[in-house]
Amino acid sequence: MSFVPSSILVTGGAGFIGSNFIHSFVAANPACRITNLDCLTYAGNLKNLTSIENRPNYSFLKGDIADAQLVAKILAEQQVDAVVHFAAESHVDRSITGPEIFVRTNVLGTQILLEESRKHWQSGVVADFRFLQISTDEVYGSLGDTGFFTEETPLAANSPYSASKAGADLLVRAYHETFGMPTLNTRCSNNYGPYHFPEKLIPLLIHNIINKKTLPVYGDGLNIRDWLHVNDHAAAIEVVLKTAAPGSVYNIGGNNEWKNIDIVNLVCDLLDGRLGREAGENRRLISFVKDRPGHDRRYAIDATRLKNDLGWEPAYTFEQGISETIDWYLANQEWVAEVTSGSYREYYQTQYGGGAA
Repeated sequence: MSFVPSSILVTGGAGFIGSNFIHSFVAANPACRITNLDCLTYAGNLKNLTSIENRPNYSFLKGDIADAQLVAKILAEQQVDAVVHFAAESHVDRSITGPEIFVRTNVLGTQILLEESRKHWQSGVVADFRFLQISTDEVYGSLGDTGFFTEETPLAANSPYSASKAGADLLVRAYHETFGMPTLNTRCSNNYGPYHFPEKLIPLLIHNIINKKTLPVYGDGLNIRDWLHVNDHAAAIEVVLKTAAPGSVYNIGGNNEWKNIDIVNLVCDLLDGRLGREAGENRRLISFVKDRPGHDRRYAIDATRLKNDLGWEPAYTFEQGISETIDWYLANQEWVAEVTSGSYREYYQTQYGGGAA
């Protein structure tokens, strides 16, 4: 089957994955209107999108997915026939110290977005419609030394963040089962690549190594993650949106399992050469710290269904992707400086005449 959207509402499109998806989609689909709705919390950065902000098929609106009137207005005025829902609080550590905002945005916000989308879809204003929920493999919990998460793996979230995403996923399922709404759900492994907020592991490592700051590693560093380049993720999302059957759930993985400590060592070694430091110098910055509560031991995605059903598989190896990612951060130190200082938040005010939330 083939679904060709003409007007997409992207929520959270100023964030890491959302902005990379917009970069990819707006260029490849010039006949499709893209409306980016983002609340511009600390992780939303419009400077991620400066190169495409003047494209005729792209527009930005500052607003909250929990604002039902605003969402309804956008859906109607733009005649939206697809919602691609990235907007979420996403940092596990922050969810442990302040879980309330995660429940409000990730659960309540998703429910309001679903409800307004349901009304819009049932109004018959558009001929066809899709609601695509972007989720995470963290909803499955933790794996042992062997095995993989499949789409049939029971949800067993272990952090407030992953619990809030699991709640949103179940609401998406409920709207399909109850109302017949044409929903889709993807669950990805750990993303990396350009425009990643520096609190996350890989950009934090790069930033701290450049500045000769300590590299904190939780516990023994042997926690395992499957890593997915954000460009591969963007490509997979487009394939699912356009070709998946309503009601489908697809895992998106990079086939790149790495122990955290091995990634730390790899980034250290690659930056030794790029920064002209002696071999092993950056590894001396590593410091093992107390493990965080509920730290899942291993994630690993089985994306076989996506390959077999829709023909997608990742294009990047981790070694290729991490090398390009390091080079991107080295070439974009102004972006990094603005994010770490917080000055990036002034961009909304100067460009759009308002203050960031």
